[in-house]
Amino acid sequence: MSSGSPGPLDGVKVLDLSRFIAGPICAQVLADFGAEVVKVERPGGEDARQHEPYYRDESVYTMLYNRNKHGATLDTRHPEALAVLEDLVRWADVVVENYRPGTMERMGLGYERLVELKPDVILVSVSGFGQTGPLAERALFDAISQASSGLMSITGEPDGKPTLTGTYIADYVTGYQAAIGAFAALAHKQRTGEGQQVDVASLDSMFATLGTRLIAHLMLDLDMPRSGSRDLLTAPVNVYRATDGDMYVQAGTNGLFPKLCRTIGRADLLEVPEYRTVAGRMADQEVLERAVAEWTATRGCAEIAEVLGEAGIPCAKVETVAEVAASPQIAAREMIVDVEHPELGALRLPGNPVKMDRSPPTHRKAPPRVGEDNEHVYRDILGRSEAELARLRDSGAI
Repeated sequence: MSSGSPGPLDGVKVLDLSRFIAGPICAQVLADFGAEVVKVERPGGEDARQHEPYYRDESVYTMLYNRNKHGATLDTRHPEALAVLEDLVRWADVVVENYRPGTMERMGLGYERLVELKPDVILVSVSGFGQTGPLAERALFDAISQASSGLMSITGEPDGKPTLTGTYIADYVTGYQAAIGAFAALAHKQRTGEGQQVDVASLDSMFATLGTRLIAHLMLDLDMPRSGSRDLLTAPVNVYRATDGDMYVQAGTNGLFPKLCRTIGRADLLEVPEYRTVAGRMADQEVLERAVAEWTATRGCAEIAEVLGEAGIPCAKVETVAEVAASPQIAAREMIVDVEHPELGALRLPGNPVKMDRSPPTHRKAPPRVGEDNEHVYRDILGRSEAELARLRDSGAI
């Protein structure tokens, strides 16, 4: 997915002051599409660099969210740090930060000050609860977002505890929403010359994903319980045990249910009047699921996929991470990319899911080690002399 042609954001300059996942993902998306991104972290590296597992003494956690960036270090509490940060703001078109609201102001870099430094600057502020509201100043991590947004309450088995998702879904969704905001702000700036602040909250991002359950509550005063692996609205849909794994079968619509019954040799179910409607099948899910489970229990996953696939019934083996990573489909979609690092060698990283035939995302630079690009950032970008660089190093500022 590397390309010699410039990306759609070629020429856009981004200052990334963010840490952990959501903010860095936003900046990485901008970088993938051609923006020049400078990531600033404290000397010694951000906290996330201490997260296991490690690859050649480097945390793979930070590798996931920082490709295509120049890595620079700066002690933001050092007396000389503010002047350096102000120069970086003057250089940047977009500033990405995910501090708690009020932190940028305490650093002397609130939005009003940023506008003084760069009148058309775009500030992308990623936070837990947003820049406004009674909870704005509270700290938040992904799991807190899942809990506070209602997402955890609808995840898990009906008779079990509320459950986290198996990945940092709140951070990922929030990071991509922030990138959308940045793209929209850049389009507005191109048309009007105006910058603006983009305010993206993790709570808002997760609240917006609640879907049918949310609208059912708002408009019908209906609270829909956790449904485990069942579909919320149709049946029979669930995970079924095969002889060599688990299969997810989705055949709950009025069009798919008759195909399923005929395929598994249970055409007799079509004679039950209640099963001709979604509501009738939802009321008798356990009976229908038993019929499917009896059929899958004597067959392997490959056979089930072939037979149901030929009948036009959506289904999939419940793949492990190792299995899906080896999938020909993932390979065909270039969703695993090799990015060469000058010291660490080839890094295997997730590709960008957005495919474009004219201006595709590219993977030009491996995630930087701590302070890897200090000389480029401070000398080449900001124009600091070698003597100034030496003084900043000696003082502990960088």
